[in-house]
Amino acid sequence: MAITHLYNDNFAQTVEGSELPVLVDFWATWCGPCRMIAPIVEEISDEYDGRLNVYKVDVDEAEQIAMQFGIMSIPTLMIFKKGAELERIVGYRSKEDLEALIGKYL
Repeated sequence: MAITHLYNDNFAQTVEGSELPVLVDFWATWCGPCRMIAPIVEEISDEYDGRLNVYKVDVDEAEQIAMQFGIMSIPTLMIFKKGAELERIVGYRSKEDLEALIGKYL
């Protein structure tokens, strides 16, 4: 399943309107660790389909959202439920680490 990209105009509606927990990957094309974690995020999107919605936000294309959430380092992954931030993960993490964090909210 392809991961949907969110922008300034659809972020709030998409994340707040989700019945499922949401994982948002804040990233940029020039970020090496972002490229390293991308395949893991894609695997999680596929494996947790129906239990977790996964989205990506390019901080260069959606600066307003990045500023709103105080994104200072990327990759930053955030877990939301009903629009509320539950967890923030900064930097590269293994798939096992991410699954352990996500599992708390499913």
